[in-house]
Amino acid sequence: MKNIQTLSGLSPDNFREQIDNKETALYILRNESGAEVAITNYGAKIVSLMVPDKEGKMTDVVTGHDSIDAYLASEEPYFGAICGRYGNRIAKGKFSIDGITYDKLPINNGPNCLHGGIKGFNAVVWDATQVDERTIELRYTAADGEEGFPGELKTIVTYHLTDDNAVAIHYRATTDKPTVLNLTNHSYFNLSGAGDPYIGDHLLTINADYYLPTDETAIPYGPKEKVEGTPMDFRTPHEVGERINDDFEQLRIGKGYDHTYILNKEGDELSFCARCLSPRTGIAMEVYTTQPGVQLYTGNWMTGNLVGKNGQRYPERAALCLETQHFPDSPNHPDYPTTLLRPGEVFQSTTIYRFSVEQI
Repeated sequence: MKNIQTLSGLSPDNFREQIDNKETALYILRNESGAEVAITNYGAKIVSLMVPDKEGKMTDVVTGHDSIDAYLASEEPYFGAICGRYGNRIAKGKFSIDGITYDKLPINNGPNCLHGGIKGFNAVVWDATQVDERTIELRYTAADGEEGFPGELKTIVTYHLTDDNAVAIHYRATTDKPTVLNLTNHSYFNLSGAGDPYIGDHLLTINADYYLPTDETAIPYGPKEKVEGTPMDFRTPHEVGERINDDFEQLRIGKGYDHTYILNKEGDELSFCARCLSPRTGIAMEVYTTQPGVQLYTGNWMTGNLVGKNGQRYPERAALCLETQHFPDSPNHPDYPTTLLRPGEVFQSTTIYRFSVEQI
């Protein structure tokens, strides 16, 4: 590869394209500790995330691709992306606001609309401004009616790399018509290093007493259920793979974990969400968020067919996602925390992924 300028071996030249009459590029964030995050404005995607392991070796802990062309051809369009306007699923691609039914959302996941539709925020070019060496601001304006959603939605996402190896993501959005939104980052993490084939040995903790069971199409179908006494319980550390193949209906439906956990919190304060640890590298990741939930997805549908960074392949369960967000299908569940945004209101949320090392 030519023009290698990143710790993860990425060439910025491979991210210079023109899509929808907009220029794409690769942006690099670095801190005083030597950590590095590479981000492209195509989908506002985190392409690589380099942090030290227990021996001081810099390790890339997210899956991704080496070029824009590879992202365009990928069977996994959500690697590292910002998902919107509505991340996760909306049942049958329809919902109502103030008595008006919106039923033209694309059906792109079984009978449902997933991650904002066929061309969600993961597949558009954002306007990027590198504020300083540690911060980038990305802006995207979704037109009224885009992917079937009402209202012109102006969204700003800011990535900031702190000197203590945390990636802080701040979201801000406004609309000119009542609309719904659910914004999240869809990074796929492997704390043993991207390209490692299995995250089953990762120790995971999730600060949640309840989760949302789903039907066969991954839509919540009823009240929340306790994690206690089930393989869904991560209130204390468990290996991800310890119970993933248990004869438990929810795990059978999703081929593993693909569920929203209701975080133990009140209001929208920034609070502890989850912790994950690789026993091999000693890399630990703590997640904090203002959001009410987190979607745990264990890469159950990854195939290993696609070629990622540095020729790596990503087979089934080679990474996991901790997507901080509101709940799936919230517009059709009045009892869920609202995802409604009206003119004059400002949606804001923050999620922090903090990395450290634990000597094991």
